[in-house]
Amino acid sequence: MMKGAIISISKEKSAYNKHLVFWAACTGLLLFGITLITLGAVVLELRAKFGLDGVAAGTLFSIMPIGILAGSLLFGPICDRYGYKLLLILASLGLCAGFEGIAYASHTAVLKGCIFVFGLSGGIINGTTNAVVADISTRGKGASLSLLGVSFGIGALGMPQLLGALRGYFEWHAIVAAIGWVAFTLGLLYALIRFPPAKQQGTRLFAQSGKMFSDITLLLIGFFLFCQSSFEAIINNWTTTYLTAGGHMEEHSALYALSLYVAGLTVMRLLTGSVFRTVSPQHMLLISLLLMPMGILLLQAGATFGWSALGLILLGAGLAGGFPIMLGFVGERYADRSGTAFSFVLVIALTGNMLVNYMMGLVVQHYGIQYLTTVAFAEWLVMLLLCSRIVRRLK
Repeated sequence: MMKGAIISISKEKSAYNKHLVFWAACTGLLLFGITLITLGAVVLELRAKFGLDGVAAGTLFSIMPIGILAGSLLFGPICDRYGYKLLLILASLGLCAGFEGIAYASHTAVLKGCIFVFGLSGGIINGTTNAVVADISTRGKGASLSLLGVSFGIGALGMPQLLGALRGYFEWHAIVAAIGWVAFTLGLLYALIRFPPAKQQGTRLFAQSGKMFSDITLLLIGFFLFCQSSFEAIINNWTTTYLTAGGHMEEHSALYALSLYVAGLTVMRLLTGSVFRTVSPQHMLLISLLLMPMGILLLQAGATFGWSALGLILLGAGLAGGFPIMLGFVGERYADRSGTAFSFVLVIALTGNMLVNYMMGLVVQHYGIQYLTTVAFAEWLVMLLLCSRIVRRLK
């Protein structure tokens, strides 16, 4: 009877194509990268269409992170209980609805609802694709997740370029709506693909989550990602202001330098998943944590575009390993309920993203944008201490 059960499990595992599942996950995360950048890319058009002032536009930006947080909270237990397939299909359809709503909404209330669905679906796609890649990777989970992360960078870098290239031929809403139909097509693709089966059949939803609060190692990883996510947020949201303060750099140059930060992150993830695949995760973390202060110092001292751009490239490369490597640790530690564990740490990370970004706004308001690098150094120091503790506990 035991032998029959083992054969049954083996057949169930071989019923899906790992390479196909991986590329399907990459396509989903590429769409998530597009999702994150879309609202900012078309905010001027939305302000003109609905007559929004700065406060009303800021409200739109605050809705999306709430949706992403909700999606990140929900996806894990649902994936562990019911599998990945249905949730990925529904999230793709949700992204389609979000894109179409942003393109064609005729009232601000409808627009706000679509943005929430947009964020909710994006959060589900982000978490689910990472969890499924961790599940299908028997070795080198961090390296596989780094390769997956490359697709996110391509989506985030590509959306502004796509809008810029096509705006001479099409209206902005037609471009956004077309991407919505791409998301719909992805949902149909997910309907045709076999995914790994559910891991927690017969258990109650959220039943396992409470026990994770007593896992000190998991909590430390969560708070490392709290710092990682908030570090990424302050660099993405405040670097342009920092570089243009005092008039020593034009805004278009500052935006280009910021795009080099995303490029540095994307290239480093590509190298981690290929050239450096045999390097241990602990050594890759050490390299990352050494690159970050170098980037901060260059950003702080750089009075010219060249030094500032180099600093941002190094910062992107330094931040590239945090999420893939730490999520790899989580996937190995909780192989039987990886979705729930991913939800647990991603919710902590996104909380840090919103909280520290808000606190950075207060710092800028009361003390000035020049303290951006001070906050960045403080976050790096906390990450260094947390990483040291995590590695010791894992050993």
